[in-house]
Parts: sequence; C-alpha cells; structure tokens
Amino acid sequence: MRNFWIIVGHTYTKKLLTKTFLVTTAITLLFVLFFMNMERIFTMFEQDAEQAATHIIVVDETDELIEPLRDQLQPFTERIILAGEAETLEEARQSVEAGDYDAALRISYDQQGQLEGEYFSDSLTQTFAPNQLQQALQHVKETRLTVELGLSPVELERIYQPISFELTTISETAKSESELMQAQMIVYVLLFVIYFTVLLFGNMIATEVVTEKSSRVMEILVSTVSPITQMFGKIVGIGLLALTQYGLLFLVGAVSLMMQADGSSLAGAFLSEELPLDLLGYAILFFLLGYFLYATLSATLGSIVSRVEDVNQVLGPVNFLVIGAFFLAMFGLNAPESTVVTVASFIPFFTPMLMFLRVGMLPVPLWEVILALVILLGTIAVLAAIGGRIFKGGVLMYGKSSALKDLKKAFQLSKQER
Repeated sequence: MRNFWIIVGHTYTKKLLTKTFLVTTAITLLFVLFFMNMERIFTMFEQDAEQAATHIIVVDETDELIEPLRDQLQPFTERIILAGEAETLEEARQSVEAGDYDAALRISYDQQGQLEGEYFSDSLTQTFAPNQLQQALQHVKETRLTVELGLSPVELERIYQPISFELTTISETAKSESELMQAQMIVYVLLFVIYFTVLLFGNMIATEVVTEKSSRVMEILVSTVSPITQMFGKIVGIGLLALTQYGLLFLVGAVSLMMQADGSSLAGAFLSEELPLDLLGYAILFFLLGYFLYATLSATLGSIVSRVEDVNQVLGPVNFLVIGAFFLAMFGLNAPESTVVTVASFIPFFTPMLMFLRVGMLPVPLWEVILALVILLGTIAVLAAIGGRIFKGGVLMYGKSSALKDLKKAFQLSKQER
C-alpha cells in the first residue's frame, strides 16, 4: 500500500507542477470566467454605445401617425428620438447621408390599406431602435383597428391575453417541469465532464506510461512494484489532478452562478430549486466509475506503445467508445425512454453516461441501477486483472506497435516474468 501512495503522490505532484498543466488550467479558468459573465462583460464595454440615443428623421406619408407613434415610444425617449420630419424619402436619406440624423423612417399604407414602415440607416448592426419602432407601429395599428371595430381596450386585452397551460403528471414518482430542467442541466454538465476527462486525462495517463517506459524507468519499477499497483497508482494520481482542475473550475463557476442568481436568469431558476443530493451523489459515482473504466483501458493500451507519437493511434478505440457514448447521450437527452438508450445503459462502456442520464430524467427502478453498477464494477475488475497482466508485459516491449498483436505478445511476456 505504501508503494501505491508513493506512485500516486509522485504522479500527482509531477504533473501538477508542469508548466503545461498550470498554463492550461489558468487559460481554462479565464475562459470559464469569461463565458459565465459574458453578458455582463459585453454590457460593461458596450453600455455607452447601447444607451446612445438614435436620432431619426420621419417621412409620414399617412399625415396622421407620427404623434401616435411618439406616444408609443414614450418609454424610450432617451434612446429613440424622432428628431425631425421630411417631405420626401429622398430628402430624409440625404439628411442621413450628411450625418444630420442617425436613421430615417418612412410610414405609409400599402395598396390594401395596411400600415407599413421602412427603416434606413448606414448600419444595421444596432437593432434596438428598429425593433422598438416596429413594435410601436404594430401597437398603433392595433389601436386604430380597435377604434374602427368598436372594441374597448378591455375587450382587446381579453382577446390577446394568453391562455393558461400547465404541464402536470399523474405519476407520483415523475419529476416536475422545474426538476426536469434542473436534472437536465446536471446531466448535460456531467456528460461533457466525462467526455473531456476521458479524452484529455486518458491521453495523459497513456503518455505518462510511455514517457517512463522510454526512459527505462519501467524496467526497474516492474521488478519492485506489482503491475496493478503501479497502473492504478498512475490512474489515481492523474485522477486527483483532474479533480484539482475541476474543483477550481467548479469554484469559479459556482461564484459566477451565485452572482447571477437573481431569479430572472437561467442561473437564478437553477439555484432557486433545492439541489437534488441523490442526483449529485449519482453524478459523482458514475463519474468516478467511468473514469476508472476508461483510464484502465488507456493505461493498458499505453503500455504496449514505445513512442509518444503512437499514443493517439493506440487510443483510437477508446476515443471512439467515449464519442459513441457521448452522441448516444445527446440523443437520449431528448428521448430518455427510447429502447436504444435503455439497452445501451447496461453496456458498461456506455453506462456512466446513459444510466446517469436515465436516473436524472426518469424514475428508474433501483434494481436496474444496481444491475448496471454491478456490470460496470465487474467490467472494471476484469479489465484491471487483464490490464495488469498486459501492463506488466507491455512495458518491457519496444519498437513499433501493432495493437492486437502487441496485446497478445504483452500477455505472453507477463507469463514468462512470473
């Protein structure tokens, strides 16, 4: 056991203090901080531009709607100013081209007597003013039609009042709409965490094995430490490194979410509900088991490679498995009850993503969860036993690798070393 923790500590501290890990973590933290506060940052830098008033010259070909339009725009008098009038559209366009006004608006009736507007400016990147003008003209039209039809404002309000439409379930175990939204967010996050963990840290495990193998350190270690101890020491060490990075990312993300938790945003809606501790427990469990499953495969395959350049090639099957599981999970988010998702959730290489997805989105019977966990744990145990044998023989192999042939050769070498 002492040798195991020595390998864990050595692997963890060695990778933790590398310039690559520190720089990557810092850049990732900055990206998360920017992404979580993107709207606030953009607002801070563009506040002056967004709040600058738009001066508009109006061509009112109806001769009657400019004042009703001003009344509708009353809440936006600091942002939208109907600063002048023109007799013709050409005159208004020349005023905009000369820089006297920011934009021009023509109000007219079409051949069917329907109200229409046309907005002219030197740039269409600023959409606030034209959007508000369109809505204001729509209200002007509705008001005039109300008068023509003899409808009172109260009657018009009743016509446009949206109906009440609620989603309820007759099942006592089914999740509510808010619980489903919260669970879907947690599931979505974990899917990406498992996906990137396997691709990034699985590659790191294999690279670590190959690096020590190329330096001939492995030949000494294999004779003093059991292969399974050595392999899982590296897996746990890299796993602690991943948890360190994710812990920092979670801290930054949580602080950003709490700063936005005003109830009106998605973050506010997420945090307004009590976090389901059982779902968070499942998230941790499936993440750890998924990591050990794929990390064992990565360490095993990495042991038969002699050059770092060959790591990506030999890890191809592992990457395809996790990519396949990820795309199945993306499909399952919209169809968690489908037969494909249900069956695939019992396949150990897909279980960490798909069974967790089903647990989060559906009332899954406990026996199904236990069965999937037993199959997953059994698969990890089998892979650990076989992987340890291959690892012991593989670290003594050098030269070009040819995947399946080398796996068989490594297994035979491990028997000779016994």
